[in-house]
Amino acid sequence: MTEAILLVGGKGTRLRPLTVNTPKPMVPAAGVPFLTHQLARAKAAGVDHIVLATSYLAEVFEPYFGDGSRLGLHLEYVTEVEPLGTGGAIRNVASHLRSGPDDPVLIFNGDILTGLDIPALVHEHESTGADVSLHLSRVEDPRAYGLVPTDATGRVTAFLEKPQTPEEIVTDQINAGAYVFRRSVIDTIPTGRPVSVERETFPDLLSSGAHLQGMVDSTYWLDLGTPQAFVRGSADLVLGRAPSPAVPGRCGERLVLDTAVVAPDAKLTEGTVVGAGARVGEGARISGSTLLDGATVEPGAVITDSLIGRGATVGARTILTGAVIGDGAHVGADNELQAGVRVWCDAVLPPASVRFSSDQ
Repeated sequence: MTEAILLVGGKGTRLRPLTVNTPKPMVPAAGVPFLTHQLARAKAAGVDHIVLATSYLAEVFEPYFGDGSRLGLHLEYVTEVEPLGTGGAIRNVASHLRSGPDDPVLIFNGDILTGLDIPALVHEHESTGADVSLHLSRVEDPRAYGLVPTDATGRVTAFLEKPQTPEEIVTDQINAGAYVFRRSVIDTIPTGRPVSVERETFPDLLSSGAHLQGMVDSTYWLDLGTPQAFVRGSADLVLGRAPSPAVPGRCGERLVLDTAVVAPDAKLTEGTVVGAGARVGEGARISGSTLLDGATVEPGAVITDSLIGRGATVGARTILTGAVIGDGAHVGADNELQAGVRVWCDAVLPPASVRFSSDQ
């Protein structure tokens, strides 16, 4: 395994306002852009050439990562003029691959945090002679996912849409978003139009008699598509529950980046991240949350499972639970924001303007 395609073109609509100014793979998780963790894990698995399929805010990737040399990688960037879907994006970058027709090409999505054993997936692919191999994960409640049943040898037998009734839940195996393609199979994907690898490419390959192999790997797996999931993924990286060689510090209850200032009596727990230049005031309590660069938390604030955007401010004694505060927003003192609330970039909430309890 020497090369891979990384799909990073999505708009991250479900993550807004985190993705108003930043593409989803570049939103910081555990102190660095999330994409850094994926690149580092690919490098650790023996990949040295990665083509990034970009689209939304494509211009921000290359200035940050360059040619990849500081990560020990060779990176190339291909931008879609119009979004092409997962399959279309794969086909669109094919000319940048160096592999021979029968060589394996790793493909993974830019919003999945996983402990997948990448070499094991490649070995499964090569040892079974598959055309495409898929990482499958078992989930307790598969209703939100497409199902991928396999036979006793691991060969995929069907791709099923999200089940609507209990009778349709024939397996707990889902497509976990990482694949190994035989290089020649990529060239069979149609060009010049949007193609979904999940809804079109895989079912068409299966119906044509191609060998699609599934490998169940039930290590850590999390789709970072929602703000709550993204915050949890970042905290799990800091706590060491999710593996990554790119965490800039030792795993533990907190990760405080250089130039951040935290009051001595502030309490940071459960994988909290304080970004560069951020400030945490006296008596603040922050659990399982992320403060991006330049954010400010004033004295006595209590923040749980929340994300505070770049340059945003949380006022004194304000309580946040499961909240997302956009870049540059200002939440005044003595507010209470709960239950998945999203405050948009540069918005201003006056003191005590939103509460779930009395102000006394």
